[in-house]
Amino acid sequence: MSEAAESGAAQYLTFVCAGEEYGIDILRVQEIKGWEGVTRVPYSPDYLLGVMNLRGVIVPVLDLRLRFGLPKRAADGSTVVVVVRVRTERGEKTAGIVVDAVSEVYSIAPEAQKPTPDLGSNAGNTCVRGLATVAGKMVMLLDIDELVTSCLEVERPASSAA
Repeated sequence: MSEAAESGAAQYLTFVCAGEEYGIDILRVQEIKGWEGVTRVPYSPDYLLGVMNLRGVIVPVLDLRLRFGLPKRAADGSTVVVVVRVRTERGEKTAGIVVDAVSEVYSIAPEAQKPTPDLGSNAGNTCVRGLATVAGKMVMLLDIDELVTSCLEVERPASSAA
């Protein structure tokens, strides 16, 4: 048994977005792909960049910067899509999340995780499930299910009936 498993620590893939480091449970990561662009879907929110074809499966792609209200950034050589599997009320789904760069994989023990402080109702921090200090830096641990579900289950404008 590994040292991380013995201590109850979970492994998190960390990535950078606008200079901040975020982490998601590595068991939810399906793969990491270089940025190749997407097919835009009309009338979708700005943070839903479009879709990509992943070996025959059409996968929605979200821009984490735009979802978090951060300035848009042009893709470069470090931009990647982290493909994740999430659990929703309708079953398991696959989604891509565009981030500035992948950082590290860290083992973080449960006791090293601190709750997200109450920042008020406008903070919209329901997708941040905790904070941890790792290697001298603060990492925001994301609830990937909540993040992706909140992005994909937006209300569609009602179609006008004639």
